[in-house]
Amino acid sequence: MSQTILAQRCNFKERDVIDRQYCVEKELGEGAFGKVFRVRKFNNDIYALKLLKLWEVHPDIRKQLVDRFDMEFETGQIDSNYLVHSIAHGMVEGNPYIVMEYCPGGDLIGCMRRKNVDWVKIAHQVLYGLRALHQCGKVHRDLKPENVLLNKSGTAVLTDFGISGDRNKRMTERNILGKPRQIFGTYAYMPPEQVKRNRGDATVLPTTDIFSFGVMMYQLLTGGNLPFGNLENENDLVVYLQNGERGIWDRTALHSSKWNNVLEGCLEPDFKRRLQSVDTVLELLPAGAFVEEEQLTDRQHRLHMIVRHGILLRIMQGEEYGKEYRLPELLARVGKRRLTLGRDEHNIIRIKEEESLYISRRHCTLEQEEEHWFIRDGQWIPETRQWRGSLNGTYVNSTPVSSEGMEFHPGDIISIGDVKLRVEGY
Repeated sequence: MSQTILAQRCNFKERDVIDRQYCVEKELGEGAFGKVFRVRKFNNDIYALKLLKLWEVHPDIRKQLVDRFDMEFETGQIDSNYLVHSIAHGMVEGNPYIVMEYCPGGDLIGCMRRKNVDWVKIAHQVLYGLRALHQCGKVHRDLKPENVLLNKSGTAVLTDFGISGDRNKRMTERNILGKPRQIFGTYAYMPPEQVKRNRGDATVLPTTDIFSFGVMMYQLLTGGNLPFGNLENENDLVVYLQNGERGIWDRTALHSSKWNNVLEGCLEPDFKRRLQSVDTVLELLPAGAFVEEEQLTDRQHRLHMIVRHGILLRIMQGEEYGKEYRLPELLARVGKRRLTLGRDEHNIIRIKEEESLYISRRHCTLEQEEEHWFIRDGQWIPETRQWRGSLNGTYVNSTPVSSEGMEFHPGDIISIGDVKLRVEGY
């Protein structure tokens, strides 16, 4: 079937019915990869339906986008009050869709036009959503006001955590989408280490979201200004990125010093010196009346992971989302106390990476000592009889791992390149 026919059939308008059960009431928005509609199911429940526009996508990347779309659906099922919930998913005319919680309050751009907004409360709720993602081994990668919605109770909830972020930027730069796309908005919130991912520090960490949070809060608190300058054309973009890399931004525009500490920590250009975790950002937020009681802290999260037989690594973000590696069983199979991990076929744990090359061929090493597990950056190279580190580093919960090694436990998140693995008990 031709792309033209598919486009015509999926050009849904008011009162059209999608997949024989969702009646379109209104188109809410359209992006590079999808359309979002407000729909009413025949039981009168109202939802948001996101349709992936595969007919506009080059065949070479369709599978990648569908895989990420599936991951977005799974992410929306994380148990958190601060993420947009996924309800169902399906297919119409060969194009996948996700049915999601409908958020009638709009996004945070609309909030800037209102008076007496409690930005401290909004900041808490955004951070709780990020913490839920990070504890599950996910990084949002495209946090901005348009991706924070207000649900029916007025709570700020995160959305669009599947196919967005700087991966899309790389697709655009490779010209495989078949048409140019405005990417200034994506650049506005990206930290320096993600803008230039060829410097040996390309691993995606929670600090990526923390930088974006700082940019977003600055924008909201100043009525729409971006911290590193205007961003309307390519010349502005060059200056904007330079200012971001140098940490040059207008502190006086905040009109209040109570946000200075948190924004200084979030907008730090060096991700190793930036605030490292959501909990650290929360501690620095200005005082407010909002109290959170339901989310687990990192320590409580680990205590809920019971180990009966051993531990496993589960891919939570990456091309093989959901794949798991049971470490004791791998050790028994190879008859060693050391497991190698990387993208080279000789690794015991081979991580698939076709969209990028941020994982080294021989990236890291896992070792067991009695009941304890350790991870070391790099591997021993028999040919040279030397230990060689990875190109982009190995991290546990945003902490860099050296060749000397670091102990890891259930609940920890291991980051290598674009891939995140959660340590779990089984």
